[in-house]
This record gives sequence, C-alpha cells and structure tokens, in this order.
Amino acid sequence: MRITGSAQHDAWQASASPPIEQVRAGLWSVPVPIPNSPLRYTLSYVFTGEHDVLVVDPGWDSDITWAALTNGLQVAGATAADVTGIVVTHVHPDHHGLSGRLQQASGAWIAMHPAERDSLPSRIWKFLDGEPDTNLTWLQQSGVPEATAIELTASRESMQPFFEMAEPDVLLDDGDLLPFPDARIRAVWTPGHTPGHLCLHEETEDVLLTGDHVLPRITPNIAVQPQSPMPPLAAYLTSLSATAAYDSAEALPAHEYRFKGIAERTRDLRKHHRARCQEVIDVLADGGPATAWQVTERLTWSRGWAAVSGMMRRAALAETAAHLDYLIERQLVVDKSSGPTEPARYVWTGSTLMDDDLTAD
Repeated sequence: MRITGSAQHDAWQASASPPIEQVRAGLWSVPVPIPNSPLRYTLSYVFTGEHDVLVVDPGWDSDITWAALTNGLQVAGATAADVTGIVVTHVHPDHHGLSGRLQQASGAWIAMHPAERDSLPSRIWKFLDGEPDTNLTWLQQSGVPEATAIELTASRESMQPFFEMAEPDVLLDDGDLLPFPDARIRAVWTPGHTPGHLCLHEETEDVLLTGDHVLPRITPNIAVQPQSPMPPLAAYLTSLSATAAYDSAEALPAHEYRFKGIAERTRDLRKHHRARCQEVIDVLADGGPATAWQVTERLTWSRGWAAVSGMMRRAALAETAAHLDYLIERQLVVDKSSGPTEPARYVWTGSTLMDDDLTAD
C-alpha cells in the first residue's frame, strides 16, 4: 500500500486537521471535524461541475462542522446554495448528520442505497414498534450484566438527535450512475460496515471513494445490527472481493488519508478478520462455553478492554457477535443455549478454521 495523501498523512501523525485539497480537477477533499471522536474528522468530497455541485458525506451536524463544510465549499469555488446533490456512503451521523441542513440551504437531492434508507434510526425505531427495551433484550441475550446492559441501552432520548436525519430523495443500487452530468460516478454497493454502504467510483479519473469500507490504517467496525438479518462479516468479506477489483484506482477514504493499493489493503483486512475469528475460537477452546459478552471481555482490544468504555463497549460486543455468527455459519461454533430466556452460550466444535474466503480474494 502506498500513501498518496502525504499532507493528510502528516496531519494524521501530528493529530492535526488536514488541509482542504484539490484531489483532481473538479474534485476537492474537505475535512469536517467530528466532535469528541478519536477519528477527528470526516473527509467530505466536493465535485464541482459547470452547473452542478455534488457533496459526498457532508459530516457531523453542528455549527462548527457546518462552518468547516461551507469553508471547504468556498475554497472549491461554491457556496452551500450551489449544491445540487448530496450522496451519503452510509447514514452514520459523522457522514449523514449535515445532509438535512445542507439540503435546506440548497434544495439539493439526497441519495443513498435502499438498504441504508431502511437503516435510518427513525425507520429502525418504527421497526421496533417504538419499544426501547428491545435493545435491552438483545444486550441481555448477549450475556451483558443487568446494570451494564441498562447503561448501554439506546433510549428514545439518546437517539432523538439522530431521528431527524434526512430521508433520501434518490435511491442508488449497485452499478447505478449518479445523476451528476459533469462526471461518471458509479455506485458500488459494499455492505458490511452497514447494510447499504456505498463506495463511489469516478470512472474518468479512476478514483474510488471508499467511505468507511476500506480505510488505510484502521479496520471499520463490522458489527451485528439487531434490526438487520444480514450477516455483516460474510457480507463484508464479499464486498472486499468486489473492492479489490478497483486496484488501479486511488482510494479516497472518509477518514485518515488517500492511498493506492486497494487489493493489498483488502488482503490485510481479511487477515485481520481471520485472526479475530481464530482468537474467538481460542477463547472458547481455553475457557469453555461463554456468552458473547464473556468472549468480548477476553478478546484483544487495541487500548485494552479496561479502556473501552460507554457505548464503545456496545460496539465491541456487536463486533464480537458478528464474528461468532460467521463461525456458526461455518459450523466452527455452536450455540448451546439452555433456554429461550437464558443468554446464548457458545461452544467451539473442535473444527479448524481454514484459509477459505477469509483470506482469498
């Protein structure tokens, strides 16, 4: 893998914000800060054409982030009112949060994948019939101690800011060209990080906007979503195979810095998930039957489990659950629950994890 965004990389190393950059003619990279996040910023991308302006992943919703986005638009020779289209790679608030405000300022359409529309927090809550304890049930079934489970439950109050994120006007399926006349930008459906995650391939310049699907340094969270039946890790590995086909392209991720060598990076991500699956097996082999929470506590985390706090523990649990589901699908782990009201307990079957689609393109 070769770093191409040297100024972005230098800024990342210095824990600073990178500069606004013109990546190609008519394509700009604009860092939009993420308040109180180790990710620090989302790289929003601005396409400028003769009559149209397209913004990809406007960023988190706050006055500070709005100022950063509008400043980036100004550097690119545009204003918020000039924006005609908004595309979100996925609906996490550090990507989709500002879409509604930008639409109000411009009248622009908003586009996303249909599966991503269906995963908007407001739609999920409708799916759950408005019952906040549905989240609590999943945590309890995962073996989370009751007091901790209550702390990690997403309540209506905590979710309220995200209920207001904008609905799409345009739905993009895999292979669709964006309605932007000044460039050939094609949607590439890459489920895994979220059910409807999109990458965007600009065909003339051969750049791939990878969102959170492929990042140069960190591994995106691949986690079970209680409201979605899609097995996330299997979907993510399939998506990595699709992404590896764009190896000639420069990768323009939503965090960190630009790079080339997409196929190599996808191989590294596969190796990471293989190692994670093996670690889950080792935990079960050494300690015997365990709940998802007990497995999560025993896994290796970059800053140590003690440093993982608050809702990050919920994300860690959901990631562990995704790996357990993947291993169950391959009959390497079985669920030995003692009853419907008891937490699921997982047992290793004794079979060996093979070098299958976890490591092969």
